[in-house]
Amino acid sequence: MSTRAIILAAGKGTRMKCDLPKVLHTVCGRSIFEWVIEAARAAGADDITVVVGHGAEAVVAALPAGVRAVVQEQQNGTGHATRTALAAMGGVSSDTVLVIPGDSPLFRPDTLTALVSRHHESGGACTLLTTTMPDPTGYGRVVRNEAGVAAIVEERDADEAARSIDEVAVSTYAFAGSALTEALTRLTTRNDQGEEYLTDVVALFAAAGPVATHTIDDHRETLGINSHDQLADAEWVMRERINRRLMAAGVWMQDPTTTYVDATVAIAAGARLYAGVHLEGATSVAAGAVVGPQSFVIDSTVGPGARVWYSVVRGAEIGEGADVGPFASLRPGTTLAEGVKAGTFVEVKASTIGRGSKVPHLSYVGDTTIGEDSNVGAGTITCNYDGFRKHHTTIGSRVFIGSDTMLVAPVEIGDDAVTGAGSVITRDVSPGALAVERSPQKEIPGYAERRARLADSEGE
Repeated sequence: MSTRAIILAAGKGTRMKCDLPKVLHTVCGRSIFEWVIEAARAAGADDITVVVGHGAEAVVAALPAGVRAVVQEQQNGTGHATRTALAAMGGVSSDTVLVIPGDSPLFRPDTLTALVSRHHESGGACTLLTTTMPDPTGYGRVVRNEAGVAAIVEERDADEAARSIDEVAVSTYAFAGSALTEALTRLTTRNDQGEEYLTDVVALFAAAGPVATHTIDDHRETLGINSHDQLADAEWVMRERINRRLMAAGVWMQDPTTTYVDATVAIAAGARLYAGVHLEGATSVAAGAVVGPQSFVIDSTVGPGARVWYSVVRGAEIGEGADVGPFASLRPGTTLAEGVKAGTFVEVKASTIGRGSKVPHLSYVGDTTIGEDSNVGAGTITCNYDGFRKHHTTIGSRVFIGSDTMLVAPVEIGDDAVTGAGSVITRDVSPGALAVERSPQKEIPGYAERRARLADSEGE
């Protein structure tokens, strides 16, 4: 017997008040429905169908490989959406069909696995996932009688007695495929919304025999996202999970409540994260590295023993023992080798800086290659753009670039060369040479006295 999953992701998400389909909003670096798909796969679903509607083209384009999409052209309710999926899936008579809402990213794979296991143990037609909530407003109530579950009553259709029930259904089920297929043909639209409710099949099954349940204690796991405040709540819960997992694996965090790590980020044991750190995308942080306080790193590599503090790093590689910041900006295409320093108010873009070289402060390095053990003085700029094209600068090894040097690309500074402070270098500099470009300094004696007399005369 195989497990096949239907993920219901056709909703518009009106309360989100934006054009992006609800399920494409992200939680800790992954779209909402990617979390759901991952949980379904981990629970053993070997065939997954996603029902799409609002923004179908964008949602289908974002689906992982191997996931089927089916469009619900008319939004006629969850029962209709499930029938639409079954029609696209072909025969499911001997399978277990797992139905999950596409807007619930917090389901743990273990929860869905336990739901499927409970369904197999019961041998019945339907097993539903339930939880209790201190405030169940908006959720379908699980109505029980002496025999067990009798029905699920949606909030809109519930009377006062049903609304007082705190056990709720969370739109997640395991069905026997043949029983589900037959029950869906008996759904009606006689309800407040005039839609085919999937919840109504529970009453049909309960009339024929017991309906099993699997109840979880942490109701936060069932959170469905319909608004930006619920999205923020889900992000908070997921971030807490990620941070606790990382700390259990040996990552030090000064303040987990202000540490933001995407699910796509890899952090080795022994790394240290200070408060205010944001790590996103395909970022990795090696053992012994220190990130923060107040740093943003995306799609970048931070090597062993490196430090990044009060800085922004995007698409960069930071080598072992390198030091970035404070207040540095590393842009895409930057590679810092072992022991490199990119210091205070330094910006580096599309450049490679060799082992042991330093750009300590107040400099811009763009489209540049720097060799080993070179020093770039304060205020240096590689003038890489002529208004039409970008040009490359090459600085050799053991070079000393004097403060406030303008290197007008394309230009090459040879090994062991020196540039004088305040120079504008427009031609290549030979290895071992000193290049100085300055106007002769002039001195005008008595200038202060003349200036004072001029000021007095203007005042008259």
